[in-house]
Amino acid sequence: MFESLSDKLQDTLKRLRGEAKLTESNIADAMQDIRLAMLDADVNIQVVKDFIDEVRAECIGVDVLRTVTPGQQVIKIVNDKLVELMGEAEVPLKLDSKPSVIMMVGLHGSGKTTTAAKLALHLKKNKKKVMLAAGDIYRPAAIDQLEVLGKEIGVPVYAERGNVNVASIARNAIESAKLDHIDVIIIDTAGRLQIDESMVQELVQISQASRADEILLVADAALGQEAVSVADHFHKALGLTGLILTKLDGDARGGAALSIRKVTGCPVKFVGSGEKIENLEVFYPERMASRILGMGDVVSLVEKAAEELDEKEARHLHEKLKKNQFDFNDFLMQLRQMSKLGGAESILKMLPGGRDMSKALGEVDPKHFSHMEAIICSMTGAERENPDLISFPRRKRIAKGSGTSLEEVARLVKQFTLMRKMMKKTGLLRQLLGGGGMSGLGGMGGMSSMSESSMEDIGLGVGPSRKEIDRKRKLEKLKKKQRQKQRKNR
Repeated sequence: MFESLSDKLQDTLKRLRGEAKLTESNIADAMQDIRLAMLDADVNIQVVKDFIDEVRAECIGVDVLRTVTPGQQVIKIVNDKLVELMGEAEVPLKLDSKPSVIMMVGLHGSGKTTTAAKLALHLKKNKKKVMLAAGDIYRPAAIDQLEVLGKEIGVPVYAERGNVNVASIARNAIESAKLDHIDVIIIDTAGRLQIDESMVQELVQISQASRADEILLVADAALGQEAVSVADHFHKALGLTGLILTKLDGDARGGAALSIRKVTGCPVKFVGSGEKIENLEVFYPERMASRILGMGDVVSLVEKAAEELDEKEARHLHEKLKKNQFDFNDFLMQLRQMSKLGGAESILKMLPGGRDMSKALGEVDPKHFSHMEAIICSMTGAERENPDLISFPRRKRIAKGSGTSLEEVARLVKQFTLMRKMMKKTGLLRQLLGGGGMSGLGGMGGMSSMSESSMEDIGLGVGPSRKEIDRKRKLEKLKKKQRQKQRKNR
């Protein structure tokens, strides 16, 4: 979502890094570029004006430390101001009552019902006993949708299909939650195409009847400045305690996330980062600022890895690597674990400089990894354990069974064989695992021991091939010889 803004800010700050010192002239140029980038990202114009004024004032008045370059100093100032703009620190949910009541509000299409289920799963993972209450009695199949989602995540859903008094439904749901010793009840409410008097009155009645601890607005980030306006209206009517921005994985320009706290005074508490039920993240302003400025978000990556990846499997893999017994079964496991973390591109973007690395490698086609998984799944157990068994007739059978080409099967087998030889020779994956278990996230230094050509060999179809690199090198040598010959003739 922030790709365009992130690229422009990084380009501007890169230019400043090359400056020997900060002057009013180069600061003015940088501020103009940042201003245009933020406006293009659909950030509120007054927010942009205040942000630029604060950054400029701090840049001009700063004493540049001897240990850092002027560009680095400006990056720190911009990072600090972005954090300040989005809220300085995460704001946790207020869950002091028993049961605590969370009321979800928002317009049609913002994703309230799905987000209610996502929040329920998030709280369940944090050892809370949760109940969902169906308060949307107008939208067809809204209750059915909530019940399906509740069943999927193992959370009970309270519904009264014949009752049209939503305030009464909320009261009854809370009484039921008390009997079942529920910690948190989440009330899904009806949306409208626009804010109107009848909608506001109904929401006020639900709020009064439930005495909600949290009133969270679910806002579609793709609405841009309209999302800020919607948040302002809801806040004035209900007194919001926080916001959840959805569809942050889309191609919207991100201005709402940067503007909404400053304009409404309400903190963003969560962001929806995908369609899957587990794609809800706590909103950390500092981490979001780091992502925007291309400094990565390693903390979130480590947290996600600790949550998603199986430590028992990691230890098992480490033992196999010690004995040099890495096979296609282990490779398949690694592919699936990478998929749990959002795939190669998602992981790269959360590492410092990862966006540049991703561009250098070229676009990673998600289908490529699913093709590899299909090929491995079409192998027999013996073939997975010993790739040397995969003869030409077997390759034909595997290609047919996986719906891929013979060339793809041959390439995967060749790449895997090369990769396994390299692991045996250099102990690469043992270095990546940092001696075993999940601690390997700190052991990335092992990659530096690999040559560029070795990386290309096991690149799994990502980036230029070795043949292409060799061809370019030969062409450059030929051009160099021609230039030397021309100089001699002169």
